[in-house]
Amino acid sequence: MTLPIPSFSIERVIVAPWTSQLPQFGWIVLMGFFVGTACGLVGNYLILRRMALMGDAISHSVLPGLALAFLATGSRGSGAMFLGALAAAVVTTVAIEMVHRNSRVKQDAAIGIVFSSLFALGVVLISVFADKVDLDQDCVLNGELALIALPPPISIGSLMLGPPAVIRMGVVATLTVLLVLVFYKELLVSAFDSILASSLGIRSGVVHYGLMGWLSIVVVSAFESVGAILVVAMLILPGATASLVSRRLPRVMGLTVLHAAISAVLGMHLGVWLDCSLAGAIVVAGAGLFVMAWLFNPYSGLLTVRWRHAEAAELREPTGEP
Repeated sequence: MTLPIPSFSIERVIVAPWTSQLPQFGWIVLMGFFVGTACGLVGNYLILRRMALMGDAISHSVLPGLALAFLATGSRGSGAMFLGALAAAVVTTVAIEMVHRNSRVKQDAAIGIVFSSLFALGVVLISVFADKVDLDQDCVLNGELALIALPPPISIGSLMLGPPAVIRMGVVATLTVLLVLVFYKELLVSAFDSILASSLGIRSGVVHYGLMGWLSIVVVSAFESVGAILVVAMLILPGATASLVSRRLPRVMGLTVLHAAISAVLGMHLGVWLDCSLAGAIVVAGAGLFVMAWLFNPYSGLLTVRWRHAEAAELREPTGEP
């Protein structure tokens, strides 16, 4: 059986996206980089706090917010959708903390209860008001990265800045970098030891809610391009890959940004070659980078460790000479 894989053409896959099709694919790569950077930097702190499921919760629970925003405004405009999704994300964050802090339910169970309930509520709303809620399921789940360059660009006077989604995500990514730099100590200490943070005068509760609030903004901003499913991978893959390569957080942050850039470029070419979802291709490329780091990282790489053991065994073997 032969797989229906398109033939590989250097002109179509490698050259054209950077020449004749640059006005389209340039924005796509830039959007992928912005999403990977913003999600990855925030995701590092989720990994440190063992809260990787939080991004999954927020990305799924925005569905009722989208449905209610459409019912209230009758419009699929990005402004109404953004506000509806952001409100749902904030409600999710607060509800998870309330369930966790005011019951014996552990945090992972609270996350599962809240996000599955809100996601189900969104499904019910869309089912009941199917004739009024015009939402594309593929767009909600997988995003529409290939279409971000279609809306009229934002302009200031005669200066054309770019597509609205890219500009918005660029602002969010830039603010994410600035917030990480400004609150680096507070985020780091509170992620490892809340008691130490309190002794240093750091209000770990405020830091936690601030991080969750910004996570909501990042997820909702990325939602339009990568959807509810793939944004979870964008939150975890860059940081998880970087943490395999380095053990120092500043270097991990830099490697996270590098991962976002490489996966955006490789994913774009993979998506063009296979004629598939560009967001999905970027995640697959990022997963490929993770596998390489898992196998070859200098600390605990699977193959690296085996090579070291083999070399050590060779050194211990007797030479047989008198």
